[in-house]
Amino acid sequence: MQTATDDRHFVAIVGIPRAARLASGENETGGLAKTLLAHWSGGRRSLAGLLRGRFSIVALDLAEGRAYLATDRFGSIPVCYAAEGNRFAFAQRADEVPLQSPPAIDPQALLRYVYFHCLPAPETVFQGVRRLRAAEEVIADRDGVRVRAYWTPEFQEEQRPFAERKEEFLGLLRGAVRRETEGGGMVGSFLSGGTDSSTVTGMLRETTGQPVRAYSIGFEAQGYDEMEYARIAARHFGADHRSYYVTPDDIARSLPDIATWFDQPFGNSSALPGYYCARLARSEGIDRILAGDGGDELFGGNSRYAKQKVFDVYGRVPGFLRAGVLEPLLLANLAAAHIPLVKKARSYIQQAKVPMPARMETYNLLDRIGPENLFTREFLQQVDLGGPAREQAETYARVSNGSLVNRMLAYDWQYTLADSDLPKVCGTTAMAGLDVGFPMLDDDLLDFSLRLPSEDKVKGLALRYFFKEALRGFLPDEILRKQKHGFGLPFGVWLTQHAGLQALVSDAFGSLGERGFLQPAYLKEIHRQVLSHAGYYGELVWILTTLEYWLRKNAPSFCADVDQTGGDH
Repeated sequence: MQTATDDRHFVAIVGIPRAARLASGENETGGLAKTLLAHWSGGRRSLAGLLRGRFSIVALDLAEGRAYLATDRFGSIPVCYAAEGNRFAFAQRADEVPLQSPPAIDPQALLRYVYFHCLPAPETVFQGVRRLRAAEEVIADRDGVRVRAYWTPEFQEEQRPFAERKEEFLGLLRGAVRRETEGGGMVGSFLSGGTDSSTVTGMLRETTGQPVRAYSIGFEAQGYDEMEYARIAARHFGADHRSYYVTPDDIARSLPDIATWFDQPFGNSSALPGYYCARLARSEGIDRILAGDGGDELFGGNSRYAKQKVFDVYGRVPGFLRAGVLEPLLLANLAAAHIPLVKKARSYIQQAKVPMPARMETYNLLDRIGPENLFTREFLQQVDLGGPAREQAETYARVSNGSLVNRMLAYDWQYTLADSDLPKVCGTTAMAGLDVGFPMLDDDLLDFSLRLPSEDKVKGLALRYFFKEALRGFLPDEILRKQKHGFGLPFGVWLTQHAGLQALVSDAFGSLGERGFLQPAYLKEIHRQVLSHAGYYGELVWILTTLEYWLRKNAPSFCADVDQTGGDH
């Protein structure tokens, strides 16, 4: 952390940022904190635009009673805060925001957690405690608390020759990886065998000129193990490859510890294999590990991007043809609904008619189960079931100048990266005692992606078209052809076979059912069904089990039908 102060001002920077731009005659000899202090003491009220990279900022004006907080463009270093009377408190973790009155668990947060499997900003699990979204800043003074976005993506697609664009892209990639190696210590890489982690591993080898310590996770479960591809990439780049196979015993032993490490309930199951991978790296002397997160979200690598392009075609069919011919023929004609081709066409039209971004939630787990089946009637009276969908619509609307693909990418920068993947990686590496870097989220690469035509990101239905073509010859062909997978955990499959996991879940579900917001009978039904439908119910069992262990530590007496004012925290 960098700090700078004078007789009335204070500035602190967490992270390893760099200057975005310096005014004429300005330099960094005194450090970035002193540069920001000069701006802050000179009356500037927005500082985040002066930095690039991963950071959070705290600036105080003690004479005026003013505080300024900000996080970077991907929200990779959290900033949580709360206002209580004339006090303004903040911390990196939601559970460490210092308040006079212990905050209660927010019932709406429990609904949001089951819906999102995490707790997206700006709300947190604690009533009154908020978290900045990506690229947001907040200023608090005697006039109140004001939050705003200091940066919003602006897509300005440029048509340029492929060779010219490729040369720039590869140069930016090398620069991003090189910057992440600065600062000393031994640097390694996560290697899942996917496009991004393989690229980072290869660029790290090219940048350092040394064999890379690359770390992978495997699973002895059919359809989940990606170790073959990790080995292909490791051989191709001459990496010093290390691996660990996660077992059901590892899950039974570590799930409670990982669930309680996070400041809020967090249901991304790949946190567990991520932790074991980070722990292995740390045990072998690695100080900093580079992750490939972000490539899919900058360059169009998630399958839903292509899927939504297919549905978007229907919106371009003339309205008279849709309303006057297709929909009466296919939706109103119930007699033909059982014909396979008609059934598929009906499903396509029904989904295509749903506006974005709600269309991406067609198979949302909570919606499929039905909130009325999972939650008690009393709990449903306390919450706003439409809240999550409105949040998503608001986030999607924040970027209005891009194509369908680009708007989905910007949407995922908040929900996939800032709210899920980055907290997962940052949290589990911190738990293992490791620092982490994200070369794919380098600001120069981000700016490049804003200029890249969306058709070069998802060309037809081909994902990551430009990215893969630009790296053809650098990455092994097998990696370029493989489907995205990652560190998916076969929890549901193993739960059907492992007595220790079954006991862990039974224990969690037993006490969770006594907390007054979930229907005990339905919990029992889920527990019974998961043994025969592991793929469908395994994810729900995971997020509910992690929730219960988090509550045991942070709010052991929480019960939804009891006034929680002044409860545990």
